[in-house]
Amino acid sequence: QVQLVESGGGLVQTGGSLRVSCTASGLSFSDYSMGWFRQAPGKEHEFVGVSRRDGTTYYPDSVKGRFTFSRDSAKNTVYLQMSSLKPDDTAVYYCAATNSALTELRSPGLYAYWGQGTQVTVSS
Repeated sequence: QVQLVESGGGLVQTGGSLRVSCTASGLSFSDYSMGWFRQAPGKEHEFVGVSRRDGTTYYPDSVKGRFTFSRDSAKNTVYLQMSSLKPDDTAVYYCAATNSALTELRSPGLYAYWGQGTQVTVSS
């Protein structure tokens, strides 16, 4: 049984930093790209970026330069380090796993497994 367990969300002030972790079990971690999405109230899932299985990363313009992904294969864990946070970053953050061979991995439909989500709230 595949599980993605997230931790590390919370409340932070504008300009602050926060790190969210996502630990996977039940899958071969090295075979999966790990994507991040967020969902604010009343909005659809927004792609936050991906840590691909080949070691490369992609960040959309909305978070580029502020968010950083890293992977610890020994712990089957991927990290989302967020800095210079803004109130618009407030959302539930989800990690997701895909073994798709595509380079473009922004579509939620490509991801077979999802974490439960963790709330990130940025106060103004």
